[in-house]
Amino acid sequence: MTKKTLAQIQSQIDKLQKEAEAIRAREVADVVGRIKEAIAHYGLTAGDLGLDGKVSRAPAKKSGAKAAKTEATPAPKGRRRAAVTNAVTAEKPAKAAKAGKAGKAAKPARPSVIKFADDQGHSWTGVGKRPNWFLAAIASGKTADDLRVPTAG
Repeated sequence: MTKKTLAQIQSQIDKLQKEAEAIRAREVADVVGRIKEAIAHYGLTAGDLGLDGKVSRAPAKKSGAKAAKTEATPAPKGRRRAAVTNAVTAEKPAKAAKAGKAGKAAKPARPSVIKFADDQGHSWTGVGKRPNWFLAAIASGKTADDLRVPTAG
């Protein structure tokens, strides 16, 4: 087994990258051709595909029994509109990401830990606005440390 030099490996990488770019260009051309064919076949407009910034509520134009669904269903209030079904493959797209920073997964909710409590049954996690019972206890002479719940450990 012969050892390869760094220059030889870099040359192979460059060659493979050029080959990958050529393959991708061919595949993109094929996909664009199929999309254009489907658009022409179903008589789709930019509005039907959701590309004009407006939500289309008109029924999709159907051509035959196996016409692909192109109308998005309205999402529950407070959620992003579901993506349009792919007219070329008639497959349902993946669920739309939750509102927030793109590319970041939503963090799972953690249970709240009670940090402050009084003998009346009131409790507070220490997050957010101070509750009235806490303010009243402070005004009556107690300190936050008096109301703090002891932690285990």
